[in-house]
Amino acid sequence: MEKIRFSTEIWTGDAALQGLLDFHDQRVFIVTDPFMVKSGNIAAITDQLSEKNEIKIFSDIVPDPPITKITLGVEALNKFNATVVVAVGGGSAIDAAKAMKFFTKRITKQKEEILFIAIPTTSGTGSEVTNFSVITNSEAGIKYPLVTDEILPQIAILDADLVKTAPQNITVDTGMDVLTHCLEAYVSIDANDFSDALAEKAFQLVFENIEKVSKDGSNIEARQRMHNASCIAGMAFNLANLGLNHGIAHAAGAKFHIPHGRLNTILLPHIIAYNANIARNSSNVAALKYCNLARLIGLSASNPRIGIRSLTNTIIQLRRKLKMPDSFQAYGIKKELFDQSKNDIAEAALKDGTTAANPRKPTKEDIIAILEESFTKN
Repeated sequence: MEKIRFSTEIWTGDAALQGLLDFHDQRVFIVTDPFMVKSGNIAAITDQLSEKNEIKIFSDIVPDPPITKITLGVEALNKFNATVVVAVGGGSAIDAAKAMKFFTKRITKQKEEILFIAIPTTSGTGSEVTNFSVITNSEAGIKYPLVTDEILPQIAILDADLVKTAPQNITVDTGMDVLTHCLEAYVSIDANDFSDALAEKAFQLVFENIEKVSKDGSNIEARQRMHNASCIAGMAFNLANLGLNHGIAHAAGAKFHIPHGRLNTILLPHIIAYNANIARNSSNVAALKYCNLARLIGLSASNPRIGIRSLTNTIIQLRRKLKMPDSFQAYGIKKELFDQSKNDIAEAALKDGTTAANPRKPTKEDIIAILEESFTKN
């Protein structure tokens, strides 16, 4: 038996942020990054909160939030005695807020539930609707996924006005992360009819809109569709988990500090080839499902071999159009560092919770081979 549940209420479309006007007499703890405060962009949120609320902003957030920052946030959240937590930002801010809320409850043993609202300012992680949080042990160079329904936001607010000024590199990095979420959720061993429907729709939305927002960030219609795609893909992988692409990306990201979506995109063609395993079996489930995705966006796919080749080539072409690196080497990772790190990355990837859902069970040697293929140009 499978239990399908979507417990996050989604506010989307024009003036979605105005829903915050309904909150009164609350102690609102806002978790965000320093740029949102320095740029004044956080006013888009605080201006919607009545003066009858007490507000505290915690902005000591960095990419790949380390345990040390989570600890500081827990102390501040507990001291403030918040009734509402509002996470505003990309995946790092939302993931950090999730971890803060989780550990605060554990430490204080509080009985009253803190309302958790997630407001993404990038269209990529889908973190606003997932029970995932990734935190980093910077000293050990390891990322730890925290997975529990206790960290699911009760409300997610999708307002495209918050992403229309995102730089092109952030836009494409996060957008390609969405594409990776779709592909991995779709071929996951835990996929089902519900996650498949979500992954298919998000996949189509990405291909229809990512080039548009890359070329013109002010295209608010395309921005909203990418924002929706990110959320829909998040719903898909919250049901089905992800796979080896993210398992390697989590491990390699902790070592090389490459933006997550960019790293996923470097790996993606190699992961598709590995999972499809065309040389040995062109009719495994993953190969057939990749072929179906190719058909959904109008690619030639008369059989799995052709469909997978079409899909892979199209992703490589898209990566090139978006001016993204096609290898670790192209990103600037030195061979010496790569060789020193690949064994540790492979071992960490094997232990990552997302790898468990991959359609093909990898060995350490398989992962090292994928890494080596990804070091130089496709």
